[in-house]
Amino acid sequence: MAQVLRKYFRLFSILLKTSFIADLEFRVNFSLRVVTDIIWYMMQVLSFEVLFNYTPHIGDWDRYQMRVFLGVLFVVDSLYMIFVQDNADRFADKIRKGELDFILAKPVSSQFLVSFQKVATASFGNLIIAIGFLIYSLTAIEDFNWYRLFWFILVLPSSFIIVYTSRFFFTCLNLIFVKSESVQFLWYNCYKLGMRPDSIYFPFMRLVLLTVFPMAFVASVPARMLLEPPNALLIAWSLVIGPLFLYLSNKFWNYCLRYYASASS
Repeated sequence: MAQVLRKYFRLFSILLKTSFIADLEFRVNFSLRVVTDIIWYMMQVLSFEVLFNYTPHIGDWDRYQMRVFLGVLFVVDSLYMIFVQDNADRFADKIRKGELDFILAKPVSSQFLVSFQKVATASFGNLIIAIGFLIYSLTAIEDFNWYRLFWFILVLPSSFIIVYTSRFFFTCLNLIFVKSESVQFLWYNCYKLGMRPDSIYFPFMRLVLLTVFPMAFVASVPARMLLEPPNALLIAWSLVIGPLFLYLSNKFWNYCLRYYASASS
């Protein structure tokens, strides 16, 4: 097991290095990606700040707690942009151009290569900004218990896995449907459900977002790890749901590959 992990770590290091070199070939685009993402962060913060001018609470949280929620959202979203977004967006092109055939022929996990072949190195700047905003938001909360960072770090991998696998499920549909742009658009709208606090939804919808379609793990659950006393049930479920969805994504990938017609056929 350790040998396999070292193998994939070395492979990822190579992919990271080649991605960074490729991104620096277009330095203006590199900089613009950072700027546009910062503007997106500013618009998200501004939207909630305006709302709090008319109400003291949104769901269970006040203005300062909502800033923590946004900080968590920015961290998870930046991880998604670094590792997942470009690969998912380009997957249909890989099928059309026949690049998927070469990936499937390599002696490593095809799901790993398809998912993490390209690393968006420009978004590392966004991750630094997101972490900075999260720390700033936490320092603004009186009597914040910093030990809760342990529970946040414990849950964060499951949050990333949920974002990755939920996008991957929709991405796999490219293997079945010739045109799936509308399906990918559906995923973006589903992702927006996780960009709002889970407490604003009615009870049944909130239950769905914690179990069947767990978009509440995008930001709401890890934010609760920072803002509320530890919930043993929620922590245990977060440790289960991440590996579970990772396993299901691999099964779904292998299932969809049955419908794949090689570009050479």
